[in-house]
Amino acid sequence: MDKIERITALHRILKASRYPVTVKRLQEELGCSRATVYRDLAYLRDALMAPIEGDGEAGFRYEAAEGERFELPGLWLSSEELYALLAAQQLLVRTGGGVLSGALAPLQKRIEGLLADHAGVSQWPVDRVRVIPHRGRRLDEASFRTVASAVLERKQLAFEYRARSTDERTRRTVSPQRITHYRDNWYLDAWDHERKALRSFAVDRVGSARLLDEAAQDLSNDDLNQHLASSYGIFSGEPKGWATILFSPKAARWVADEQWHSKQQGRLLPDGRYELKVPYSVSRELLMDILHYGADAEIIEPSVLREQAKSLLELALSNYEKKR
Repeated sequence: MDKIERITALHRILKASRYPVTVKRLQEELGCSRATVYRDLAYLRDALMAPIEGDGEAGFRYEAAEGERFELPGLWLSSEELYALLAAQQLLVRTGGGVLSGALAPLQKRIEGLLADHAGVSQWPVDRVRVIPHRGRRLDEASFRTVASAVLERKQLAFEYRARSTDERTRRTVSPQRITHYRDNWYLDAWDHERKALRSFAVDRVGSARLLDEAAQDLSNDDLNQHLASSYGIFSGEPKGWATILFSPKAARWVADEQWHSKQQGRLLPDGRYELKVPYSVSRELLMDILHYGADAEIIEPSVLREQAKSLLELALSNYEKKR
């Protein structure tokens, strides 16, 4: 452990102990020498004003009256926790398409400074953490902030929505339920007041968003999960059926480790192929994922899904058969 980690661990030990903790036990738990234990105790008491009492023979503990209220000041995390936090922060900045950069900049600087202190260097090599977005769509920063504010402040939201499938523009008034990051893009799960139903909206298709004074109508997590998480992907709803897909032995090495759905069923067949079963509501996204594997994937059932895949492949083939 480095010094920050030892101080944090020492605080947790003393905070949790009802009786004095001996120096020997502290040496064992902190993995350090007797002299280091005494230095850390002195630092915790003198620099951080911890209510430590005791001596080297009987052990040390926090004073009963003050120990419950005392906490370490500032942000006290281990190096590993800071690494994870920094990686998460970098992920949010990059997948947000720049929308979150300004809001998270102070957090990034604080984390980098703490990591530099841990390592004893002047600057932390943040460029060593790399996140590459994949097929992320551009977001309007003002709309994203308004949508996020409506979700967190529990206020109704009005906006103009341009459907990707039809390019039709409609005005919506909704009660936001949650904002979801899925496949490098952001979606708003909301109760649509005019349609009286739960809907998911791609945030990049939201425009002229306006926060309303009316409080949002809250739905239970059970209702949200049943409607929005019970079927395949972001195109959710009550499952209409189960799809069975067979993958070649080559693709099986990847698919066996992939999470397509929380209720999926998979098994490795004796010939090396992998059988995957997933529930689905709307076939569009499921077909995109299956066709991504090309000749290494085959839909076994239902027959209607198999025919849809066949039609898509025939249409794709026809594009290459046309004379240019």
